[in-house]
Amino acid sequence: MAITIYGIKNCDTMKKARAWLDRKGIAYAFHDYKVEGIDRAHLDRWVDRAGWETVLNRAGTTFKKLDDADKAGLDREKAIELMLAQPSMIKRPVLEANGKLVVGFKPEVYEEAFAEV
Repeated sequence: MAITIYGIKNCDTMKKARAWLDRKGIAYAFHDYKVEGIDRAHLDRWVDRAGWETVLNRAGTTFKKLDDADKAGLDREKAIELMLAQPSMIKRPVLEANGKLVVGFKPEVYEEAFAEV
């Protein structure tokens, strides 16, 4: 099973998700988009599947620090541009596993996603 988890190394939610995967013995690749960046193709794919409203982390400090003008009139394109410019605005983690996409971390959702493992 090809699994990649995307996020930021020091994020507490990322630590929980990675610890969950480690406890279950599930091998994965980790992509730190604060270090490695993220490309438009990934964001397009994630937004197409989960919606920009799910992928854009509006609860985080990076988004909250934006000028009101940058927050106004949000749509798919504007959200993707914000996330490309500041990957910290991408909700964490984003998990890709054999065609599945999980945004955020909830143990019960991971249990369901990896039920066949």
